[in-house]
Amino acid sequence: MLSSARKTGYRSLRRSLQHEARAAMIRPCTALAALTFVGACAPADMATRAEMQAVAVEHAPDGSCFAREVTPAVYEQVPGQVQVVQAEYTSDGTMTRPPIYRNASVPRIVRPRGEIRFAAPCPAQMTPEVISSLQRALAARGYFNGTATGRMDATTVDAVRRFQTDRGLKSAHLSLETTRTLGLIAVETNVP
Repeated sequence: MLSSARKTGYRSLRRSLQHEARAAMIRPCTALAALTFVGACAPADMATRAEMQAVAVEHAPDGSCFAREVTPAVYEQVPGQVQVVQAEYTSDGTMTRPPIYRNASVPRIVRPRGEIRFAAPCPAQMTPEVISSLQRALAARGYFNGTATGRMDATTVDAVRRFQTDRGLKSAHLSLETTRTLGLIAVETNVP
């Protein structure tokens, strides 16, 4: 039989382990509740990353706006040789020791870095009404599945990307040509 001191020791050890286990379960719940609270306190009109990138344009000196789409270079590793020791030559140009190479993987460019620049609507033109019209126009063409919110959210940006890619412009940035094609911005004509 166990002495009463040992029983008390085991009981207190068991209680402290149970307390630690409860605390370990409560800590993540507390953190989750805090994150939920912080998320709920965030302003509803705070722009997402997709929205910020979709309207990121640069202003030209003439008052027009343009967007850039950068595609990173793509490399692949191919077998090759790397020179480890250079060749040695005498003063008359005779090689006394040939170079030493080792086999190694070397990078090769599959596709070089690319950058395209195209005319884009200026931020002042991208009102919630224009964006709602854009969403309705893309929905009518089968690219947008959602409700017109008047915001360039991730769903709208994806629809713009797919629409423009089908027409040869691989970009999520809305181009001025696309807005004109969809009838959202007036086409400038030089009719006297």
